[in-house]
Amino acid sequence: TLDLNHRPPLCLVKFAEIERMANLRAEINEVQPLLLSVTIGSTLQFYFIGKKCEIMQDMNRHLEAVLKKERALRKRLLKPRCQESLPIEATFHKDIVELLTEAVTFIEKLESHLQTFRSIPQIPNMVNNMETALTKTELLVIELEELTEQILKWRELQRTSN
Repeated sequence: TLDLNHRPPLCLVKFAEIERMANLRAEINEVQPLLLSVTIGSTLQFYFIGKKCEIMQDMNRHLEAVLKKERALRKRLLKPRCQESLPIEATFHKDIVELLTEAVTFIEKLESHLQTFRSIPQIPNMVNNMETALTKTELLVIELEELTEQILKWRELQRTSN
């Protein structure tokens, strides 16, 4: 019955409670800087993502404008202008022919550059494929070297046995 009625002294109960509260405060103080750094990091990340998004939108608007101008230029070049323009003096015919040649060259280069620009989103895929091919090639080279060594050893064994 003495064991059942036994209670720890009141000062020890208070001391244990104070110690538990101190441990909780220490844990809170440990977690608070981590929580703050995570919050700041995520805030900065969202800020920079927003900035990148704005930059991409500006680039997109610029490229759309360039494409509109390119379409308009193509339409103008395809449209016959002979009835609308003034007659060209004979002395300038040679210059006009050279100018037209330059215009055709310009359009061909423009199409080539536009095709290159359109292939930019595929570059990461191409790089990954090239890295995979390089890795496979390196593995094949290693296997070839091992096979070469085995063939040389086999040839040496054939010579020594004969």
